[in-house]
Amino acid sequence: MGNIRITKQFSFETGHALYGYDGKCKNVHGHSYKLSVTVIGKPISDSGNVKFGMVIDFGDLKKIVKTEIVDVFDHATVFNKNTPHVELAKELQDRGHNVLLVDYQPTSEMMVIDFANKIKSFLPSHIALHSLKLQETDTSFAEWYASDN
Repeated sequence: MGNIRITKQFSFETGHALYGYDGKCKNVHGHSYKLSVTVIGKPISDSGNVKFGMVIDFGDLKKIVKTEIVDVFDHATVFNKNTPHVELAKELQDRGHNVLLVDYQPTSEMMVIDFANKIKSFLPSHIALHSLKLQETDTSFAEWYASDN
């Protein structure tokens, strides 16, 4: 039996600011992100397996992405921890806001790389991450493909 790709879509709201950027995105702002996660593998061929015919149970994939990405980033504000935004981050945290300090500039490009690394580490060994698409607006997105990396 050949490989099959399956995709599950997720959405979450996240704020961020791009320190040092020369446009409007240097200001704290937010996006309604849409994340499409595509994995590839062979459907389970054992008819005695409760997951017979599935590459991976959509619920199992959902649990991974929800735990590692959606629940962490939803309604959080993301800052690069190596910028002066850490002072703003501390002020927001002190006021009860959900703030994430990451090791990268929180662009869609860098976030999708981070997400790929997190998701890959939790997939079963017989399933591979094929691609991710992180949509920041209706017309702008970043894509990650395993074949490119």
